[in-house]
Amino acid sequence: MTDMIELKQNCSTLNVLYVEDDAKLRDIVADYLKMLFASVVCADDGEIGLEKFQENKFDLVLTDIQMPRMNGIEMIEAIRRIQPEQEIIILTAFSESIYFMDAIRLDVSGYLMKPVDFESINQTLSRITQKIIAIQENQHYKINLEKMVQVEVEKNSVLEQEKIYNYEQTLLALVEMIERRDTYTGGHSERVAIYCKAIAKQAGCSKEDCDLIYRAGILHDIGKIVTPDAVLLKPGKLEANEYKLIQEHVTAGKEMLEKIPMYQELSIIVGSHHERYDGQGYPKGFKGEEIPFLSRIMIIADAFDAMTTNRIYKTRLSKEEALQEIRDKSGTQFDPALTEFAIIALQEIDTEIYTTQMPFGDIEKERFAYFYRDQVTGMYNQSYLDLVLLQNKNSQKYNFLCLVDLHNFSAYNQKNSWQKGDELLKAIANYLQNNCQNSLIFRFEGDDFVIMSQEEIKLPTSAIDEQLQSYDATLFSSIQTLNIKEKEFYSILDFKRSK
Repeated sequence: MTDMIELKQNCSTLNVLYVEDDAKLRDIVADYLKMLFASVVCADDGEIGLEKFQENKFDLVLTDIQMPRMNGIEMIEAIRRIQPEQEIIILTAFSESIYFMDAIRLDVSGYLMKPVDFESINQTLSRITQKIIAIQENQHYKINLEKMVQVEVEKNSVLEQEKIYNYEQTLLALVEMIERRDTYTGGHSERVAIYCKAIAKQAGCSKEDCDLIYRAGILHDIGKIVTPDAVLLKPGKLEANEYKLIQEHVTAGKEMLEKIPMYQELSIIVGSHHERYDGQGYPKGFKGEEIPFLSRIMIIADAFDAMTTNRIYKTRLSKEEALQEIRDKSGTQFDPALTEFAIIALQEIDTEIYTTQMPFGDIEKERFAYFYRDQVTGMYNQSYLDLVLLQNKNSQKYNFLCLVDLHNFSAYNQKNSWQKGDELLKAIANYLQNNCQNSLIFRFEGDDFVIMSQEEIKLPTSAIDEQLQSYDATLFSSIQTLNIKEKEFYSILDFKRSK
């Protein structure tokens, strides 16, 4: 918790410019700031904020990003030209990567996300006001420079650490954003970091190298920020061009990190974490000792986590199976000199904690299902049926499968047009959705539907036939309900064989 007494004391002589176009939020935050600071001046857009900055001297600027006339980034750029050392905090609802990179480029002191969390604000204000007070004291004591040399050195060190902290917090926010985008990546970076450090320690690396590879592990997938959602979030297997796109995350991450002087060493490790010992990896195709030593450790750690995590189409390996695969690929994918160190270190790792690529929560499930929606009916498509049948083998969540066959539908399409056929399919899909609660509904083989449910659903063919025959008297339906466990359906192929 923030020491509020110290915070108020530090703020008591400082003044703030607060720029926010949301009047309600501006009033709430401004009232809070007035309890801390000597003076708080408000503006409702970047243009007015810049005018007020030019008219007065402010110790701190707090600004939103998205605003009319002049946005926050444009205003910060203008302020930097006037006062390069100005302390600035961004408070925004925008988490796109472009804004994080702008924050790094403009060297902002803090980046806070809406909705407003006053404890986070207090923590950030505490750090920055301590820095401002330190700078003011530095300026005050410059007349006694000879006596204050040691103090200056120490304070400069504090300021440098503060800058490093700001960089790290911004990059960690990027990592968090990536992990929120990608279910599989959630927790992956931290696990890889832990595995890297364990292997490095077993291999006799120095404490400095162990700490270095841990930090590299946390950031090793940061380049995925440039990977399109359509590729990063795709639950199924990637096409060749999609695989090339996701491979670019290695180079993107390396280039992102090497632009920051303090991350030069990390960028070298991250830039080779998908190479292979036999030279068949990417992006450079490095072979053997061409691959940096710590990268060779990360290659094993990254692969081990992939092996022991449940994927959409691939069940996780046990720890013993994963370690055996590492042995089997020693000399091809992995450095043989590091393999035994890795096996000893990873033997102590608990991989029984459930990790999965499957989504959690309604929003994540909806985002996941986006890839499996039928464009005509809004129901799930046949690919998703195959996936759910596969997963149901272990979870046994669904017990029954109901097939709704629509007969003479091809003739109806030929007679009335595909557009009319689509309208009819939508009507039947809506009927099924309204009458099959807590079930999964799939469009199957063009003009049929499959319903998966826990309890047996009894649909009257008469009700569906009434819908169909309101369009065409030759249309009718048949319904077949099957017990999934008894029939042992684990794929569409199993289902088709039973028809």
